[in-house]
Amino acid sequence: MKRLFLVGYMGCGKSTLGRKLARRLGAAFIDTDARVEEHEGATVADVFRYEGETRFREIERDVLEEAIRDGGDAVISTGGGLPTWSDNMECMNRAGLTVYLRRTPEQIARRLSPYGRQKRPRLRGLNDEELVAFMTRDMAAREPFYAKAALTIECGAMSDDEIADLILNALHEPSLQ
Repeated sequence: MKRLFLVGYMGCGKSTLGRKLARRLGAAFIDTDARVEEHEGATVADVFRYEGETRFREIERDVLEEAIRDGGDAVISTGGGLPTWSDNMECMNRAGLTVYLRRTPEQIARRLSPYGRQKRPRLRGLNDEELVAFMTRDMAAREPFYAKAALTIECGAMSDDEIADLILNALHEPSLQ
């Protein structure tokens, strides 16, 4: 394994699962949102708010390219919108194994704490019903990008350990090499 990219909607568990996978694989863990914040000295929400989405996506692409250039084994948790911009999905597919963590809007809404909603600019101020409606529309628009992943996991009610086991087993599949 060189690089394992976790893609999926915000709040689906990419960062939490990515840390677990990195530990189990003895690989580096890279969270693209955290790297954007390190580079900019501001939160993702502030970069989005003050510099705009286009600038945020450019910074995010720079962070992705840097993570790919770094070399070495790494589990990379991507921001929810990263696969939808430019040719990012194709770039990740060329550089390693992409895994789409698929959850329903209702499952993600249940996972998001009030803080989790507040730190995501596009979810701020939405009540439960508005949140699910927004995510349903937004996820439908993103699905064609996420679907380009080499491996899709229907997370449903699986635990993080069960999902990690599936991914680790898939790393040994010749068809995914």
